[in-house]
Amino acid sequence: MCNQNNTEALNKEILTGGCLCGAVRYQVTNQFSQFYLCHCQQCQQLTGSSFAANIFTLVDNIKWLKGSEYISYYEHTSREFSKAFCSTCGSALPFINKRGESLIIPAGSLFDKVKNIPQANIFVNEQAHWLDAGLAAKSFSHFPE
Repeated sequence: MCNQNNTEALNKEILTGGCLCGAVRYQVTNQFSQFYLCHCQQCQQLTGSSFAANIFTLVDNIKWLKGSEYISYYEHTSREFSKAFCSTCGSALPFINKRGESLIIPAGSLFDKVKNIPQANIFVNEQAHWLDAGLAAKSFSHFPE
């Protein structure tokens, strides 16, 4: 029973997020169904990185606090992927998938720490060829000197 209460408390947690320039802000309830690191080539191109960190939740689990007029959308004409982003700074923002089944939240757009951890790495057969070497490279907490 104690574990169920902890889960319920976690599910009621309100998280905030938005874009880098501050034009767009939103809040969601921590009721996430999946958290995936997607390594597909489309996500690499959409993010400019080795993978996308996407959290899935209910379509109506979002409250736009400000700046919805700054949100731009891209939907591929023949493939099943989309993207929302701030028209001012380009930051990735939450969007409803093309099927209308899930709200997808770019994990990096959340300001609050997410207690959920990724459940899976998906499309790893398309992983960036340099990712493993990059993760093994020397680490710095700032620009190297």
